[in-house]
Amino acid sequence: MTNRATTNDLAPAPRSSDREQLATELLERLKYRIGKDPKVAKPHDWLTAAILVARDRVTDKWMDSTRRTYSTGAKRVYYLSLEFLIGRLMRDAMTNIGILDEMRHALTSLGVDLDVIAELEPDAALGNGGLGRLAACFMESMATVDVPAYGYGIRYVHGLFRQQMADGWQVELPETWLAHGNPWEFERRESSYEIGFGGAVETINIGEDKQRFVWKPAERVIATAYDTPAVGWRAKRVNTLRLWAANPIDPILLDAFNAGDHIGALRESNKAESLTRVLYPADATPAGQELRLRQEFFFCSASLQDILRRHLQQYPDFTSLPDAVAIQLNDTHPAVSVAELVRLLTDVHGLDFDIAWDIARRTFSYTNHTLLPEALESWPVPLFERLLPRHMQIVYAVNARILLEARKDHGLDDQRVRNISLIEESGERRVRMGNLAFVGSHSINGVSALHTELMKETVFADLHKLYPDRINNKTNGITPRRWLMQCNPGLFELIRESIGDAFVDDAEALPALDAFADNRDFQERFAAIKRENKNRLSNLVGSRMGVRIDPAAMFDIQIKRIHEYKRQLLNIIEAVALYDQIRSHPELDWVPRVKLFAGKAAPSYHNAKLIIKLANDVAKVINNDPAVRGLLKVVFVPNYNVSLAEIMVPAADLSEQISTAGMEASGTGNMKFALNGALTIGTLDGANVEMRDHVGEENIVIFGMTAEEVAKVRAEGHNPRAIIEQSRELSQALQAIASGVFSPDDRNRFAGLVDGIYNHDWFMVAADFDAYAKAQREVDAIWTDKTSWYSKTIRNTARMGWFSSDRTIRQYAKDIWRA
Repeated sequence: MTNRATTNDLAPAPRSSDREQLATELLERLKYRIGKDPKVAKPHDWLTAAILVARDRVTDKWMDSTRRTYSTGAKRVYYLSLEFLIGRLMRDAMTNIGILDEMRHALTSLGVDLDVIAELEPDAALGNGGLGRLAACFMESMATVDVPAYGYGIRYVHGLFRQQMADGWQVELPETWLAHGNPWEFERRESSYEIGFGGAVETINIGEDKQRFVWKPAERVIATAYDTPAVGWRAKRVNTLRLWAANPIDPILLDAFNAGDHIGALRESNKAESLTRVLYPADATPAGQELRLRQEFFFCSASLQDILRRHLQQYPDFTSLPDAVAIQLNDTHPAVSVAELVRLLTDVHGLDFDIAWDIARRTFSYTNHTLLPEALESWPVPLFERLLPRHMQIVYAVNARILLEARKDHGLDDQRVRNISLIEESGERRVRMGNLAFVGSHSINGVSALHTELMKETVFADLHKLYPDRINNKTNGITPRRWLMQCNPGLFELIRESIGDAFVDDAEALPALDAFADNRDFQERFAAIKRENKNRLSNLVGSRMGVRIDPAAMFDIQIKRIHEYKRQLLNIIEAVALYDQIRSHPELDWVPRVKLFAGKAAPSYHNAKLIIKLANDVAKVINNDPAVRGLLKVVFVPNYNVSLAEIMVPAADLSEQISTAGMEASGTGNMKFALNGALTIGTLDGANVEMRDHVGEENIVIFGMTAEEVAKVRAEGHNPRAIIEQSRELSQALQAIASGVFSPDDRNRFAGLVDGIYNHDWFMVAADFDAYAKAQREVDAIWTDKTSWYSKTIRNTARMGWFSSDRTIRQYAKDIWRA
């Protein structure tokens, strides 16, 4: 105790944040850490220096937060996620610790523009889309609402690919965000753990009817931790994002190298490093599937070993683990953690299986993000058993318990027993990771009210009947610091000037802005800020793509992962139909519109990549047709990431949230757009339902079938061909696409996409087209009445405070984590 007190007494005083002190420290970091004289320093040198100065202040708060957690014995939350789409961190950190303006002045005094160097910061390629961005928002909000937390994931060297276009086709290139290091992170060599794969399990008899199991892996790698501070608003708390890098046990086989086998000598090193090279390696091949399972187990095992080591530093044994620790599984990617924790507790730490299983179940909770069966991961039993033989034994043991309980205690019939089994028996035998996460957790939450209810009725219907108290809802949210304060400073300051500072700390104070929705002066200022944001996006599109778009036109934006259920295809087909109408009826007063798309398609997802190509082919024709007179333009902006979203979201007039009802779990892009003053056109899917309830049905444009109607049509039989034949606009648009009007170099390029709509239309593109086209003309009518338009969009901003991730995290902490 004396040493601890002495250490605290010796802690340095908080650093000053006045601009003179910051300028002095910038020069010191430039000289002593980067080795540059200011006269020859390049912009990237100043960027690193600025980050290091900010990082020092963040680190002070970080240490304080860690000491406070240890001294109070507060319960820790561990958030396991394969993705953390954190984006650029410098502006975020400086804003949250309150030095952004002072740093700007300090840099200006040294002849450096903060905005210029901020653009040089790499966008961390640690995620794909909504799942990863949600995890990043949650990390910031956990620190903001003072929940002690660690985020655990993988330190991808390349992460998700960098997207380029070659003749309109997506081309995947490595994202080199770590090429010059990452000044935010700290390597923790002392936090390294062995991770095994393959091999065999040895059974040792240790007494009557008792056995001990020893897994002897055939392969081993080392997981080494890299920590990045996650700063909460006003630096109330700084938590830790801990990412794992893989290293070989033996980096080089020297005998092989000296014998001339220079490639073979590095095979262990290459095999280890491949684990953390790429996010979501294509899994269309057995090798790709194996790499993905290796990745998931690698980061789960390292994280759990780290959690257990930290627990034993404060507590004598693991009986207190559920009271001191909450582990949240973000989707099924970390679901193997359930089996791994049981293995560590039984095989390594000697606990009885029953006790270990009870501890695991009370410690884990699971967030489900999808109702798509193919997205609920499953692994071929032979692959799982070969790679993780001990875990396969544990899965079978758990499954036996669950199925016996279902049979004996609940009397479930054969079909329901098959549905809840951890092993899929129809066709290829597979380990169901969603079922494993469900039975191994005390709480299973959906991410919107609709999604949660559909979980109970569809993918987990029988498990819900078996465990009716486990499923609950936690509607997603976004951090207003990143998605208003930083990406739209003009609007943020206008709101602050109008309603005061309360919303800065509590987004649920935003409804006070309602009083200004019909105020003409406020509307004009609101419109001017939107126009400024649109100018910025127009300049980006012009410089990056050579396409001129008019900021006076309606900016109609759909940015998200390219997937058939998100229905970018519906949007493109409507663009083709609108193109036909503009050419056919030039006498009508058409609303100028720019349809902007961005998003990445999984490398092995053929139809998604074809949709990108169609968007670019349609854009090429429409944008170059003088008959359109500039009234319609289509643009696909490549390489969608957080930094691009921060420019596109504030510039949107219309937000496209048009997924097939019942298929989008929540969405968070819908929240970001509305918060920044965009009108939403969407289906009653995911969080759109709750958004409608909060913003008012008069301030959102809803169209199309409901989730119940979609399910009914699918069950009773859907005849898309008849629907298409009855819709002149849809029929003409599909014929134009299928016949090669937009692909004269390959007239059959899109025939398969169109055939899919004619023959089964699983995603209800034909079924919803007429309603969508009608809704778009309703949007046109609202746009022409600017007073009405801005009244509605201002109310969207005013009523989005409930969708703050701070609210979501408080609900997790109260209802699930008890933290």
